[in-house]
Amino acid sequence: MAAPVEIDRTPWDPSTFVVEPEEGKTRFHDVNLPEELMHAISDLGFEYCTPIQAEVFTKARKGENISGRAQTGTGKTAAFLLTIMADFLSNPIEGEREGGTPRALVIAPTRELVIQIAKDATALGKYSGIRCVAVYGGMDYDKQRRELDGGVDIIAATPGRLLDYVSKRVINLRSIEMLVIDEADRMLDMGFIPDVRRIIGQTPRKEQRRTMLFSATLTDDVKRLATQWMSDPVEVEIEPEQVTTDTVEQIVYSVTTRDKFPLLMNLLKDPAFKRVLIFGNRRDRTKRLCDRLRRERISADLLSGAVEQRRRLNILEDFREGRTRVLVATDVAGRGIHIDDISHVINYEFPYEPEDYVHRIGRTGRIGTEGVAISFACEDESFIIPDIEAYIGRTLPCRVPDESLLPPRRN
Repeated sequence: MAAPVEIDRTPWDPSTFVVEPEEGKTRFHDVNLPEELMHAISDLGFEYCTPIQAEVFTKARKGENISGRAQTGTGKTAAFLLTIMADFLSNPIEGEREGGTPRALVIAPTRELVIQIAKDATALGKYSGIRCVAVYGGMDYDKQRRELDGGVDIIAATPGRLLDYVSKRVINLRSIEMLVIDEADRMLDMGFIPDVRRIIGQTPRKEQRRTMLFSATLTDDVKRLATQWMSDPVEVEIEPEQVTTDTVEQIVYSVTTRDKFPLLMNLLKDPAFKRVLIFGNRRDRTKRLCDRLRRERISADLLSGAVEQRRRLNILEDFREGRTRVLVATDVAGRGIHIDDISHVINYEFPYEPEDYVHRIGRTGRIGTEGVAISFACEDESFIIPDIEAYIGRTLPCRVPDESLLPPRRN
């Protein structure tokens, strides 16, 4: 039988959490969340809901199914976690449940995203006793299995490991009350939809559970999936421009290939570059760049598909905790980076696709904070700029770096 979950019972006076009303903004006080969740929100320093949070709280709390268009960094994870937790606190289950029998399931495409969802759930559920377990491949199978024995309310999982546990009856999905499919467009791109269909087939019928689906784009394919997996979904759309224009300052430096590294080193001398994420396009080049930064005594680490999974998790944790200042990553690895307080994103190489540009710069300026995205445009890469400008609906400000940022010129 599931063991009881320990609850943090730190005393708290709700009157100490004061947020003044502000026109055009929704406070967490305005959406009728239980005190246990408000206590955690106060600890985290949240005051006003992001647009996606305000929309989801309004519609999902009415019992509606949600099909949401929102990119990472908009606060959607907290939106669906708080919705799930508020519902569970309002409708507690009496008695004990078998281990591995969650009330909510969140399916996500990458290990890093699953880990981040579970981490956010732990912070938000600190005073509620609601327990979330991350289930993903690449880590100790039996250790994860033992965690499920301790009682679980929410499982955040990648499709492969989840199917494995379901097939071995380690996890039972027949009691799922709330289902979340996160980053549905990436599920499509990565070929996970057949696995997701098999997983959903193990949950109650769509009329008997609540479902939320989130995607950076609501293409016809994604909308078809939403219709298949939920009854009468209500669409919630948050424009991506809110992420790319309001909170992220975008700068493009016109620079020769030869001058890229000296420019980077001079930028990193500025103490304002506190936590920096640098993107490149290929594993071999990002490794060479990381090695070169280390030779210059820059605290740097590498995140690419060539890095073993356990090592990747340690690298992310070091970056999150500030033990590593600079992280060099490829797009594939960078998809799983959901870390607040990244001060700067640097595109050492321009991406090949406009969508990747938007994803990269969305790693900074998350959840309303301000960030800076700097891109180096050399003679071989400038061709992509017009496509990016058309995609984001604005002109990128291109400039020549100040002479102080470049190496001295020889006569």
